[in-house]
Amino acid sequence: MSRTDEDAGADDSERPEEAPRIAVFRPADERIERAVERLESLGVEAVADPMLSVEPTGATPEPGRYVIVTSKTGVELAAEAGWEPGEATLVAIGPATAATAREAGWTVDLIPEAYTSTGLVELLADAVDGERVEVARSDHGSEVLLDGLREAGADLNETVLYRLVRPEGSGESAEMAARGELDAVAFTSSLTVVHFLEAAEERGIREETIAGLNRAVVGTIGPPTAETATEQGIEVDVVPETAEFDALAAAVVEAVRERERCEKRE
Repeated sequence: MSRTDEDAGADDSERPEEAPRIAVFRPADERIERAVERLESLGVEAVADPMLSVEPTGATPEPGRYVIVTSKTGVELAAEAGWEPGEATLVAIGPATAATAREAGWTVDLIPEAYTSTGLVELLADAVDGERVEVARSDHGSEVLLDGLREAGADLNETVLYRLVRPEGSGESAEMAARGELDAVAFTSSLTVVHFLEAAEERGIREETIAGLNRAVVGTIGPPTAETATEQGIEVDVVPETAEFDALAAAVVEAVRERERCEKRE
């Protein structure tokens, strides 16, 4: 990313030239802290701008032959409320969710090969016809999962364990993108894209922000997030094979380094 001397402020003079600046939008809890630590361990400057905050509903999963959990947060909230899967076949969307479930003392029976709603549907499509299936997740879960399970004949119920809202005051990174001060961003869900652009819209800089992103490296954690970004006019450069933050961070940093190498050769 090229920047003029006028764009560079006092803070930039203290930032090593070789340290790219990458914005990250994890929820406003220990996850944003771990994300910053991970990025900094890769030799970059992390800009923490949480785009998600968790509001528990107090609900717990309903009984089902299959119970699907789609996030670490959902598992933690259900466990804190004293819920247990009992005899149900417990399905976790990916390794991080599964690890949290095991820490709660639960047995995880199934994990899809692809850690997405589509992956869950592919995993269960031949098994759920006529079976009671409980989906326990946030209020912003993908309809792909529900539609796919219904088409497979499942007797489906969805329980909203928590709501995801945008934290008050978030959006500094949108201003930085508009000013050309970000080398990359790492979107970790479709909702982080939506909230990021809402923050830009509130500041009256949506077009400038998107233009700034399209001059930087844009990484998304999986195809659904990439699709959301693309629909909003954001050019996606990086989608890791594994839908996990560590993989996203590594892929984004490598893309930034490769861009730097190309610019030096030019």
